[in-house]
Amino acid sequence: MRLGRLRIAGIVAATALVLIPAGCGTDSPSARASPVGSWGSEVQGQPNLTLAKDGTLSGSDGCNRLIGGWKQDGDAVTLTIVGTTKMMCTGVDTWLSKAASASIDGTTMTVEDTAGTTIGTLEKDKA
Repeated sequence: MRLGRLRIAGIVAATALVLIPAGCGTDSPSARASPVGSWGSEVQGQPNLTLAKDGTLSGSDGCNRLIGGWKQDGDAVTLTIVGTTKMMCTGVDTWLSKAASASIDGTTMTVEDTAGTTIGTLEKDKA
């Protein structure tokens, strides 16, 4: 009888070791902030990006339209700008056109250039 109880206790302990880490991992997709949505301001002269579920992006650096793609790997978001208009705008800082990656903390997207230097931030649109 005692051997049966020990065997059951061992099975329960082994099952717990397998199931607990799977359910409590902080790297699960649901624990990551989703980049999908609109970031920045649609006000003329202000930068903005829209990241679609299908991996495409569109927006403006405040002067020129931007199109491209994005992908998420863990907490890092890679941004690929593949096309932009070439309008001349005075008094507009077009930093967003140099975007290569981003990270998200709550409702703030921090944007980096290809060297990994922070070049700006965008707030998530609440709409």
